[in-house]
Amino acid sequence: MVQLTIRVIPRASKPGIAGTRQGALLVRLQSPPVEGAANSELVELMAGTFGVAKRDVTLVSGEHAKLKRVAIATIDQRQFNAALRSIGIDPEALIS
Repeated sequence: MVQLTIRVIPRASKPGIAGTRQGALLVRLQSPPVEGAANSELVELMAGTFGVAKRDVTLVSGEHAKLKRVAIATIDQRQFNAALRSIGIDPEALIS
C-alpha cells in the first residue's frame, strides 16, 4: 500500500496531474467541489494513472479540503515510483 498527499484544483479547464507543489502531487479536476464530485473524479484519475481498480483507491483524509491524503492498496512503492516517472514526475519530490 502506498499513501500520498494530493493538492487538488477543482473546476480546472484541463484535468490531470500537473506536477508537484510543496511535497504534494498537484491534480487538476474538472468537477466542482460539491456533493463529492471532485473526490469521485480524483479516485478515477488516480486509479487510471496507477493502473489499479477504483475500489483500491481510498480517500484517507481531506474529504472537504484541497489538501487530501490518498491510499492506493494494490501497488507497492516500486510500481508507484515507476508510474510517477512515466508521467514525468520525480518521486523524490513527494513527501510520504
